[in-house]
Amino acid sequence: MPTLLALLLWAQEEPNDIEQAVRRFAQAYALVERHNADPVNPSNAFYEAALPGMLRALDPHSAFLTQTQMEQLRDMERSTSKGFGTVVSVLPGRVIVLQVLPGAPSSRAGIAPGDEIVGINNIRLDGLTMEQLIGVLGETRQRQALLHVRRPGNAVLMRFTLTPEEMASPSVDRAFLIRPGIGFVRATSFEGQTGKQMKEAIEKLGGRDLKGLVLDLRNNGGGVVQAAIETAALFLAPGKKILTVRGRARPMEEVTAPGKSEPYTFPMAVLINERTASAAEIVAGALQDHDRATIVGTPSYGKGLVQSVFPVSEGNGIALTTAFYFTPSGRSIQRPLKEGQLDSNARYANLETATEFRTAGGRPVKGGGGIEPDEVAHPDGLTALQSVIDASGLLTTFATEYLARKPSIDRNFRVSDELLSELQGFLAERRIQPGLLEWSRAQAWIRSRLQQEIFNQALGVEAGDEVEFGRDGVVRAALRVLSP
Repeated sequence: MPTLLALLLWAQEEPNDIEQAVRRFAQAYALVERHNADPVNPSNAFYEAALPGMLRALDPHSAFLTQTQMEQLRDMERSTSKGFGTVVSVLPGRVIVLQVLPGAPSSRAGIAPGDEIVGINNIRLDGLTMEQLIGVLGETRQRQALLHVRRPGNAVLMRFTLTPEEMASPSVDRAFLIRPGIGFVRATSFEGQTGKQMKEAIEKLGGRDLKGLVLDLRNNGGGVVQAAIETAALFLAPGKKILTVRGRARPMEEVTAPGKSEPYTFPMAVLINERTASAAEIVAGALQDHDRATIVGTPSYGKGLVQSVFPVSEGNGIALTTAFYFTPSGRSIQRPLKEGQLDSNARYANLETATEFRTAGGRPVKGGGGIEPDEVAHPDGLTALQSVIDASGLLTTFATEYLARKPSIDRNFRVSDELLSELQGFLAERRIQPGLLEWSRAQAWIRSRLQQEIFNQALGVEAGDEVEFGRDGVVRAALRVLSP
């Protein structure tokens, strides 16, 4: 059999490499189809094996897309997804509702903040691992679901039957004044409307009257490049280069800020980390190279590939790397595709030997893939006590019970000494009993975390996030840059 296979595959030389490769594959497939012990499904052979295998051999980012994945890609471009319109806190075996979006299926049904979802489609959640729980929650986006809900103060479980609906999912999901005159805006991805949403968010905060802006691109995995271009153009003068595209089978292309743009000129700090990638790196790199913003955080991911999606038969598609992105100074955003390049230690090591480039103002910046921060800053780590309290979910439970007694609070609410003492007793009843010194050292963090949980449920997760960002070490570093 090996001799027969060799004869079939290599018997003839073809002048065209592509024709030769296709002929060899067809001959091999015909051999398998004719002699395999079980019948061969052509769709499985091509779409689940041959095509994905070929694309994996090119680079880690080229891929075969199923019909479902193609639909998800279109959803991302439309900035919509299916759901019930709830924001939840997910803990092992527990799902607690933090916020209900007005007009959403959950709101119309009567679900409220503080409700705990204890069962979905007759599956009890308290015995599930985190992975199993996330899987069950994911299925509710696809079809009607029966929810069993426990409401604080109500001994009888409530039942809700909800059908997921198309929900707007804005990529600019946080915008507030973190200090007087200093705006904070977070973009979680770059989608079709991100540029427009970014401008609207900045205008609501004060527009050109702002004294500074913190733009949070941490954990932003990218998305639609045109949205990144539109976002960068909000802060760059007309004609300023945003990126260059270079590829083997396409002419070099330079993208600049539109000639009629009127950019914002306030000082900026852009936050990045190892999960900042692709379109988000385009924005960070352009603002850094033009000395338009100080980049704060840790080195970014380093994904600067042009991914072109080509439709094929039966609603499927192929995502193929066709070019690479470069920042205005000429730095390649793409990190070398080598073993060991994806961990944070390798990112720092890579910077030590990287080629040096210059910003528009003459500052040296390192190439070698990804964006290097101007100011390195890390999130504050948690102590052992903080980790135990955070993972227990008891702050969320305590906040729910507190709001059942005190349902009306506003943004001026602060955690009093009396409430903190009550929380200490609540935790002790549940076997979390730190020593006095350990408790004293953690008090500031505990106050902030409890205030965040109470705000999450009473005022919405946006208000809770404002509290969280106030204790964020990377945000504090950015504020020092803007207000030295």
